[in-house]
Amino acid sequence: PGRPIHDPSARRRWTTVSEQVDATDRRARGRAGPTGPALVLAFGLFAVAYGTNVSTPFLVLYRDRLDLGPSATMAIFVVYVAGIMGALLIAGGASDRFGRKPIVVPMTVVSAFASLVMIAGRDSFELLLLGRFLLGAVSGAVLGVGAAWLLELLGRGHEQRAAVTTTVVTFAGFGIGPPVSALFHWLVPAPLVTPFLLHTVITLVAAVFMVRLPETRQPVAGRSLRPSLGVPSHVMRPFLTVIAPAALWTFAFPSTGFALFPVLLSEAIDGGEVAMAAAAGALTAWAGLGARPFVVRFGPATSLRAGMWSGVGGYVFGAVAFATDVWPLVLVAAPLLGFAAGGLTAGALTLLGEMAEDERRGALTSTFYLLAYPGMSMPIVITAIASLTSTSVALVIVTTAATAVALFLHLPNPNPAPSQTPGSGLHQAPSQTPGSGLHHAPSQTPGSGRHQAPSQAPGSPDSV
Repeated sequence: PGRPIHDPSARRRWTTVSEQVDATDRRARGRAGPTGPALVLAFGLFAVAYGTNVSTPFLVLYRDRLDLGPSATMAIFVVYVAGIMGALLIAGGASDRFGRKPIVVPMTVVSAFASLVMIAGRDSFELLLLGRFLLGAVSGAVLGVGAAWLLELLGRGHEQRAAVTTTVVTFAGFGIGPPVSALFHWLVPAPLVTPFLLHTVITLVAAVFMVRLPETRQPVAGRSLRPSLGVPSHVMRPFLTVIAPAALWTFAFPSTGFALFPVLLSEAIDGGEVAMAAAAGALTAWAGLGARPFVVRFGPATSLRAGMWSGVGGYVFGAVAFATDVWPLVLVAAPLLGFAAGGLTAGALTLLGEMAEDERRGALTSTFYLLAYPGMSMPIVITAIASLTSTSVALVIVTTAATAVALFLHLPNPNPAPSQTPGSGLHQAPSQTPGSGLHHAPSQTPGSGRHQAPSQAPGSPDSV
């Protein structure tokens, strides 16, 4: 396929971009399931996602065992953001240069090693931070590059199917970690050891199968490894005004449900801290699976907006739970925060699949996660603000900020081009057929895919 047409005069309103995807075709893609190699890769993504939340119900145990303060307890959860940021800056571009497999498979093995570090660090705050840092680097590399690899295994035209599959398996992994860890805590000795051993075994098994997966991105000799966002220049504006704001909250919502609310309310629960933390973590993650039917039925743009409002609702219930010590409200907030994360992830990845150029797909997908994962630090941001004011004020501040972004996603483009047609999608040429894909040139032959401007030199730079 050619490169998308770069037509500055065809500035279109972004808010209805999902309507460009034909509804019937969208539902067909969403209902179809991955097969063969895509299933193997999905299992690998699940294993890595599972590892990220094995320790989540144990935050209270680590706090008591190591006599940690609130900020140090939150640091165990959010320190892996530093690993994520470094990995995402490098891994996406490296996978475009060397291929997907050399990045994803070795980092899956590192995920198993990171769980062993977590075992060794159960009595050491420093080793706990190291283990979480490694898990962050793994998540950034595997989930970011893996999402691009999965789309390529499924093939062009299956952007929504790939996005939904990625969302389902990652949130299933996120969701299974807390209840499994809680079961180990109740039923077996050494709960800070055995759940991590289970994750190590599952991850190594996944890595063995992933070695045989086909490579979809052949190495490109001489390509620079300079970090690249991979955002095509003709979609930079909607990327910055729609994808980026939504991405910043993608993990800010669930991290609050996973880590902050259970810790804040632990003193209001007599002997059930681990159970409540596990329930909140599981509900948050599994609710993200609800995004699958939603994005298939309503499209990615609606999914983004619904995700933001669901997150706002979750923050409201969590804030009320803290203010009143009615801890069951945390279990109401958790699924709202989880659905928010799932809706934002599935909606954004679907739109990015439409935006991406083949040679920069890994970089663009990693850029989304690069923007999303810092949201995992939201618990420590809230505790930092609370140290200056109060926890109630901090919760009001972040809830207000989330509400502002949710409202912003409903705004039309304030400076549409004179030729803009109300209700149209992004960068649509005047003669584009309603319901078709992105970037159609007026003279395009139907079904020919993405488009190249006649005057554009093949291979010319069009990405940032």
